[in-house]
Amino acid sequence: MTTRRKFIKQSLLSTGLLIPGSTALAENKLRGRGVKTGNKPLFVSTWDHGLAANEKAWTMLSETGSILDAVEEGVKVTEADLSSRTVGIYGYPDREGIVTLDASIMSGTGDCGSVCFVRQVKHPITLARKVMENTPHVMLAGEGARQFAISEGMPIEEETLHPESEKEYLKWLEEQEYRPIINIENHDTIGMVGLDANGNLAGSCTTSGLAFKMHGRVGDSPIIGAGLYVDNEVGAATATGMGETIIKVCGSFLVVELMRQGRSPQEACEEAVNRLIRKNQENIEDIQAGFIAINKEGEHGAYAVHPGFNFSVRHDKANDLIDSKSEFQ
Repeated sequence: MTTRRKFIKQSLLSTGLLIPGSTALAENKLRGRGVKTGNKPLFVSTWDHGLAANEKAWTMLSETGSILDAVEEGVKVTEADLSSRTVGIYGYPDREGIVTLDASIMSGTGDCGSVCFVRQVKHPITLARKVMENTPHVMLAGEGARQFAISEGMPIEEETLHPESEKEYLKWLEEQEYRPIINIENHDTIGMVGLDANGNLAGSCTTSGLAFKMHGRVGDSPIIGAGLYVDNEVGAATATGMGETIIKVCGSFLVVELMRQGRSPQEACEEAVNRLIRKNQENIEDIQAGFIAINKEGEHGAYAVHPGFNFSVRHDKANDLIDSKSEFQ
């Protein structure tokens, strides 16, 4: 016998009128928009340094077939870039003159690992993956993360500032003005999300964080759900910009959940940025933050608070640098 509850559920399924967040609603909305299959494989990364990272990820995916290997090796290019002042050990130091690093990695199955406030590790993204695969934990911090790196046979780098980082740090010391601002001249983070031909997703995120931050400050990049979130059922998202504002809205998780409800990657990024703006109205002129996202269909999207954010997209036809749309023009 068909119960009243089953009858109502069947009626809702037939009309697509399910509660927000359900898989069926997402599928109905996608069908209603006439979504076409996008690009598979696909890599999307933040900023112009994502071009080289995407190219490495593409090559790695071709060689190993592993989307997780691809997103790890891709961002390692940026971590090792001598010209990068916002990612890796060559980045700007904190107010004590020490470079501290944050990173996270996540697969579409939900496995994830991260490190934060770690020193002297050239590739914190690799350390984050080791946390994921070789420990029962998700996050290791500070000296504990460094000790774990040593136990895993990772080299510990000499703690010496890059000449350009040292020059800027000495200049900052003259006034020691502490204004944590992320703007179009102060890029930060590389976040990468990837999709293979079979629909498997993964993502990575790594940064040296805000220049001249308080010693011990941790941003959004190593926090699963803030700087990065991946779900094989839906899609993946990562963030860049002022980490504190992204943490407050659980930004990357929010983007993925909006896609689960049927939003396109573009629509989801736009809604996440608007929510972030509503939570930070008093000083929004000094805040830059942006999101990138991909879904299972191979669509991508990006949106930022202010102009100046760009992102890199790699698929089988091109590796492009694209200027993101923003809420304020």
